[in-house]
Amino acid sequence: MDTKRSWAAIGFFAVAALLVALMLTHTLHRATRITLPAEETAAQDPARGDGEAGELTLVAVTPQTVQAAVATLERPEEYCRAVKVEQYWSGGSGSYEVTVTVRSPWSRTDRTLPDGRTRHTLTDSERAYIWYDSESTVYEAPAGSVSADREQTIPTYEDVLALPEGSIRQADYRLLGDETCIYVETGDEEDTLCYWVSTRTGLLAAAERVVDGKTAYWMESMESELRSPAAGAFALPDGRVLQETA
Repeated sequence: MDTKRSWAAIGFFAVAALLVALMLTHTLHRATRITLPAEETAAQDPARGDGEAGELTLVAVTPQTVQAAVATLERPEEYCRAVKVEQYWSGGSGSYEVTVTVRSPWSRTDRTLPDGRTRHTLTDSERAYIWYDSESTVYEAPAGSVSADREQTIPTYEDVLALPEGSIRQADYRLLGDETCIYVETGDEEDTLCYWVSTRTGLLAAAERVVDGKTAYWMESMESELRSPAAGAFALPDGRVLQETA
């Protein structure tokens, strides 16, 4: 890779890290059955039927109990999904889509850039490999701040666990399409961050940042499949395979 492209890749790392830090800036595992912490009375989820054995058990979530609820969620070790991010600023807006492929510890993101190119990133939190479109040249470096979340520019919902008492304004269950989610709202009336975390997958299903009553950021997962990645998902253009797939 030429010097200009190398510096461009390094610069992207810095910009992406700053962007996600401003957003609020997740590891990968999944519990087969998630039981959320109960208060005195369990609240049956209307979207889950009669709560037969083996099904997800949902109970009351409030601003006081939501951190314990979120702490029970784990991300799946294998999944594939597509994410759309929309950003709004004074006088303009922009959007992009990212496909995400994970088989722990490796994650791959394929992001369509505003100029039409596609940025591919593979990382295991220790090393990062980046290339563009169908080019054979790969930029390789220590992962540093590079992660699947930052490559998608999505907030890390686990940061909810570190929030001080009283900073969570609202928490409950909400449907996002057909997906049952734990909803968490933090911040203040001038700057609010909202999370929708899927109880089915343990993944962030949507996020919104509202500044002075207007949406500044919106992220939504358009689809999530808990399945093994396709063959070759973790192969580099030069033929190296970083993670075998089933």
